[in-house]
Amino acid sequence: MAPIDFPPVDLSRLTGYGRTRTDRTAERRHDAAWIEALWQQPETGVVLVAADHVAVAGDPPVIVRPAALARSLGRTLEEAVFLGLEDGQGRFAVPFTLEEAAQLGEATADTRSLASEGRLAPDEQGLLAQARSLVYWHQSHRFCSVCGNATRLTEGGYRRDCPACGAHHFPRTDPVAIMLVVDDERCVLGRQARFAPGMYSCLAGFIEPGETIEDAVRREVREESHIRVGRVRYLASQPWPFPASLMIGCLGEALTRDIRRDDAELEDCRWFSRDEVRAMLEGTHPEGLTGPKPFAIAHHLMAAWVAGG
Repeated sequence: MAPIDFPPVDLSRLTGYGRTRTDRTAERRHDAAWIEALWQQPETGVVLVAADHVAVAGDPPVIVRPAALARSLGRTLEEAVFLGLEDGQGRFAVPFTLEEAAQLGEATADTRSLASEGRLAPDEQGLLAQARSLVYWHQSHRFCSVCGNATRLTEGGYRRDCPACGAHHFPRTDPVAIMLVVDDERCVLGRQARFAPGMYSCLAGFIEPGETIEDAVRREVREESHIRVGRVRYLASQPWPFPASLMIGCLGEALTRDIRRDDAELEDCRWFSRDEVRAMLEGTHPEGLTGPKPFAIAHHLMAAWVAGG
């Protein structure tokens, strides 16, 4: 039997939010007594999340703060999500507000810029994504979608139960296909009006219910550029906590060449040569065109293709 051809590098670990030191310890989430004891331990840390901001301390910033801070705000375990263990110490996510941060004298930072600007250590970014996504889900799913009654947090925060009708509700992740469509020595890149001037990136779109990743790639590319895609190959993924998406990065084989872009989605869409993309990533393109920064999965899809992937 031929050996399986695994990629030499896990590209997902190179993306923003793609690394963590935390052991999620999922097998202990059902043990309410163990989680209660962990919550009370003085060395337990919390990630305090206020919408798109998080409490930070120090320079470079650290997002894990003492659990005593959360308790001083009156937060209880019924509001805390168990994130896992780091070196045997508990980690929880707790909601708070910017007003409460000011009262405590706690500095805060924007979740996106904290990671994208490289101010947060790469192996802490996964914990940030986990905390922000779960806190958002709990705040937006406090009531049962079956009967409308208030639900309660269980399983360490990975489930909400309705005491009225018995329904169980689980955190959701929204899958997004992001793809580099290629044709021999060229690829398709687009830009939206909100992008920085001169920046081009991969096409992307949400995966719809009942749709495979491959078909989502084909559909989104067809809708945005009118190009038909054949074979699809998965390359990497990136957690994207805005509020709770997973970017699924793929290469797509172009079957047609003519582009008719969707003007509602894209400001421009065109073919680029491999040498052009290399120059864009290196910041040496003669027209000043650029690609996404290394924080973004699109950068790594483009870089892998440039390198011959």
